[in-house]
Amino acid sequence: MVAAQEHTSYGPREYAYRPISDYGVIGDCRTAALVSSHGSIDWLCLPNFDGPAIFSRLLDARWGGHFSIHPEGPFRSQQSYLEGTNVLVTTFTTPNGSARLIDFMMVPWGQYQRRVLLPLRQLVRRVECTAGTVDMEVQYQPRPYFSQGYYPVEMKSSHHVGLGHRGWYIHLLSQAPLEPDRPGARGRFRLAQGEAITLVLGYDEHTPAAFPVAEHFTNKPLEETVAFWRQWLSRCTYDGPYREAVLRSALLLKLLAFAPSGAIVAAPTTSLPEKVGGVRNWDYRYCWLRDASLTLQALQNIGFSDEAEAFLDWMLHSTRVTQPRLKVVYNVFGEPRLSQRDLYHLEGYRGSKPVRIGNQASEQYQLDVYGEVLDGVFKVGPDRPRLSSDARRLVEGAANFVARHWHEPDHGIWEMQEKRQFVHSKALCWVALHRAYQLLAEDQVSRQSLQRWQNVRDQIAKVVDQEGYNQEVGAFVQVLGGRELDASVLTLPILGFIQPGDPRMVSTVQAIQHRLTAHGHVYRYLTDDGLPPGEGAFTACTFWLAHALALQGDVQEARNTFQAVFQCANHLGLLSEEIDPDTGELLGNFPQGLSHIGLINAAVAIQQAEATGGGRRRRE
Repeated sequence: MVAAQEHTSYGPREYAYRPISDYGVIGDCRTAALVSSHGSIDWLCLPNFDGPAIFSRLLDARWGGHFSIHPEGPFRSQQSYLEGTNVLVTTFTTPNGSARLIDFMMVPWGQYQRRVLLPLRQLVRRVECTAGTVDMEVQYQPRPYFSQGYYPVEMKSSHHVGLGHRGWYIHLLSQAPLEPDRPGARGRFRLAQGEAITLVLGYDEHTPAAFPVAEHFTNKPLEETVAFWRQWLSRCTYDGPYREAVLRSALLLKLLAFAPSGAIVAAPTTSLPEKVGGVRNWDYRYCWLRDASLTLQALQNIGFSDEAEAFLDWMLHSTRVTQPRLKVVYNVFGEPRLSQRDLYHLEGYRGSKPVRIGNQASEQYQLDVYGEVLDGVFKVGPDRPRLSSDARRLVEGAANFVARHWHEPDHGIWEMQEKRQFVHSKALCWVALHRAYQLLAEDQVSRQSLQRWQNVRDQIAKVVDQEGYNQEVGAFVQVLGGRELDASVLTLPILGFIQPGDPRMVSTVQAIQHRLTAHGHVYRYLTDDGLPPGEGAFTACTFWLAHALALQGDVQEARNTFQAVFQCANHLGLLSEEIDPDTGELLGNFPQGLSHIGLINAAVAIQQAEATGGGRRRRE
């Protein structure tokens, strides 16, 4: 629990934007909802992560739509997760009593689901009075399709609200009576100590739509959901520093994993700004190949090999159509076409426009993804007795592509507007060829191909060594022959390009600490990237710095760096994409998978450094 915060009652037009850090997240491994400490669901896309939002007050406080449950008068609130789960509990304290709101989404498998017909997606909100009496208020204001159009609900009864359009239907069933409040519904009810009511929101895409029945209002759904998350988390093998943070990060990654395909989305939100009022507002409800290696490393490091295998299978499926050329980003079904458009009717978080859906990064050319993908295949490979034919085809095709194109400029890991000769991309081309050789040296690949990969790999290493490291700057730099720093090179020892203790890497880490770091937080770079200036420090980069320091054996500095970023996590241990170093404010899409992947890998590296007394050798 965190310290209670004083809140006052509010109506739909009085609601102000909450800090990004104010939210918890719940989900069912298909989509996710963000719940504020006021008990308001301000973000939910249906039926999947990248579907249209039905509640989007996160991006427009007045017209975005929400589903709130809170006391009528002044209250204080606290939020926490039930231990070992993604079940969120918001506790309200009022002058006359206290109540707790339990929010969760039902994961669609398990014994309960086999007994009872469930909607395609189901969100459960249970209010329990724990002391005295509490007067509660419900506001249900759905706004389908990101608030585009007018879709009034149908009051089927005082306890049943319906909403449907073009083949989908949403039921809200409430044990407390509701009344029309166009275009939604609202209600008030009083609970005495020991009393409870449940509201269930069900989404379906068939007729007749399934909707909750009597058993849904018992404790069974909660018990099943708690059991699912705790049973899953019990597989975690990590028992080192920052264990609670690692466990929360693992639970988040599982929540962000799209169960039908194994994909892991970058974040469940779109257009949360990297600078309030700025234009760096992107849709992160998709899957980036650049995250592949570090994602698989994190899952493998803490015992979740099944999830690593599922993510690898999704990656093999999604890249099949475009091989040997890999796209940068795919949706949860492995489709690479993610046309981007702006939603001008939405105000944007605290006036940060434009609000975007889709992501034009899918059309960029990034060479680093080949190294990240093949390094990911390599990391999962030892758990497989033999690479599948799909995996062999991917590895061989990617290696041949890199051997032909590594010298070309690209947009780089940070998706720059202008193509350049990025050092990180060149180093990752080296990683791609190195891993391809290791994976296929004993397979049915011609000696001629293997020798070519080795020759090109050595050529890349020579170029990076000579042009990627600037003696005057004392660091590996952003572009060949350049002088500007870039935090992406912190991944070079993590991904195996260079030994962590190499004097050039040691000096690079020191240069980044001195010139790219503010109050312990690391910026990606300080160069002009073609967009209006203004962004926070990049959370994952700070964890990469901690990871690199641990590999070099500087455990205390690694811990200091880790702590500098983790102390900015919200009251639930969740992190966003970026952090304002001056204020600690969370910025960007939230919660961010890559930030928590960096946390897991940095914690594991610190644990290993403490156990061995120093860094591990690389370029093995």
